[in-house]
Amino acid sequence: MQILVLHVGTSDAQALPGLPDAPPETGWLWVALTPALLQAHQNRLQDWLARVAGAPLLDLHLQDLLNPQLPSQHGETAAYDLLVFRRLAQATPAPSTAAAPASGVLTAATGAPPSDEHEGIHGLQVTLERIDTRPVGFAVFDRVVLSVHPDDCGVRDAFAQRLLQPLPVGSGRHPLGRLPLEPADLMLRLLNPMVDGYLDLRRELTRDMDRWQTALLSPRAGADDWQPLLRSRLVLHQLDELCESQRAALQDWIEAIKTWRPPETDADRQTRELLLVRSRDVLEHIERVIHHIDRLERSAETAVQLHFSLQSNRTNDSMRTLTALTAVFLPLNLVTGFFGMNFEFLPLIHSSHGLWWALAAMLLMATVLGTVLWRQRGRGRCPR
Repeated sequence: MQILVLHVGTSDAQALPGLPDAPPETGWLWVALTPALLQAHQNRLQDWLARVAGAPLLDLHLQDLLNPQLPSQHGETAAYDLLVFRRLAQATPAPSTAAAPASGVLTAATGAPPSDEHEGIHGLQVTLERIDTRPVGFAVFDRVVLSVHPDDCGVRDAFAQRLLQPLPVGSGRHPLGRLPLEPADLMLRLLNPMVDGYLDLRRELTRDMDRWQTALLSPRAGADDWQPLLRSRLVLHQLDELCESQRAALQDWIEAIKTWRPPETDADRQTRELLLVRSRDVLEHIERVIHHIDRLERSAETAVQLHFSLQSNRTNDSMRTLTALTAVFLPLNLVTGFFGMNFEFLPLIHSSHGLWWALAAMLLMATVLGTVLWRQRGRGRCPR
């Protein structure tokens, strides 16, 4: 559990060893903990929130913060606002041995070492496997913000470390620029890098998707790894639904800000405007992710259609080539069938030169038909 006190009007942030009995006179508190700690100490935290923040969490909201499958959503009461936001799980690097089986399969299937396109196929599979999300919950009071993070939340640790970082020597500027003005401002600053994680994932998906499409459409690849691409469309659809729920939660949050009591001073008015600006900025980032996911879904669908069209064209080329060969040998079969009839009197049957005349005629017919089909191929009416 991390407990920080931030003083309004200063660049001072301080870590506390335990829950204080009252909020600071000129500041507010940030309490960050994990779902396990919230589950273990929920009665104590509820009593503390009732004394310090003015109201405990509703039982329904408490269960929402403990639910690992809860989608992004927003809720509000007279005492606090609740926002649940699903972030990407901590990325773990793929083991180096994971690429060996895939490379071996491709080498056995194509008879050649894996190319950059094949590496792109494996890279997209690894990227898609990384798309896992976990909820982060915020309960925002007037002078307390309670945040519930997964155990491996690097955003929480990095932000807390920067808050506690001492001022540079000879400078009055905090490493964060300006400290959060209020609990809601801190929540938005934590949401921003979470959304940026989706933007970074967007770049990886775009790169790997382009390389995979190149591999599927390459004439020399002979790749039939289109089934993972079909699965990728499902993953992208799930990611799109996830971002849609994030956008809906942020829109509800913005609407809730507009219902707060009007600011009484110019400082309060500037703080309110800053909250709206930060909220809209986070919302704009989410919309950019949604737009790009939609483009990736269309790109994956187009790649699948192009792949099957290419396979169909290759099959048609093979069938047209077999048809052309059949057209060449069909007259020859007719000649051999004619001279194979069981009649005593047939042309050239009893001639010593009959065999050579028949072979010459067959060779001439094959040459003429082959020449005609070759010229038609040059005109685009016959296969190669």
